[in-house]
Amino acid sequence: MPEEGIGMVEGTDQTIRRAVEAMLFVSDEPISASVLAQVLEVGRRRVEAVLSGLVEEYEERGSGIVLRQLAGGWRLMTHPEAHPFLEQFILSARHARLTKASLETLAVVAYKQPVTRHQVSSVRGVDSDGVLKSLAERGLVEEVGRDDGPGRAVLYGTTSSFLERLGIGSLADLPPVAPLLDEAGVGRGSSRSG
Repeated sequence: MPEEGIGMVEGTDQTIRRAVEAMLFVSDEPISASVLAQVLEVGRRRVEAVLSGLVEEYEERGSGIVLRQLAGGWRLMTHPEAHPFLEQFILSARHARLTKASLETLAVVAYKQPVTRHQVSSVRGVDSDGVLKSLAERGLVEEVGRDDGPGRAVLYGTTSSFLERLGIGSLADLPPVAPLLDEAGVGRGSSRSG
């Protein structure tokens, strides 16, 4: 490890804590402990200890923010108990919400990915080209490859931004779809599972 340099953080855990917290605050995506350690030129375990300390500190003081590990890194987020107030704030502002068509399309992509536009449209029963384009523009879905079949159709999948917005670490954290279909009365008498 170098003795000096711009990225080198010397001194107390307070200095490292302040630097870690500032980087988490300005980042628009989760940051791994390894990346933080590399930037600060300190050991990953030292950064992990600081991250754990921040998690406890925010909880102990009843902060409106929490530090969560998700999508392969760490991210500052709003505290769940503040969500009703944030929802009211966001709804009062003119933020674009997802339409029913967007939510349906996003669900199909999330549960069936990688999936083609044709497959999404088949599941929904209507053309989904425009909705997929809109979701891609919002950064919730992206092209993840090409189908091996004739025409080599584009395959779509969800993004890490999708995981972040749901507050989950991976697609494995999505609820199973079969119980949701049973509750809705969908697929009764069918042997097909999710």
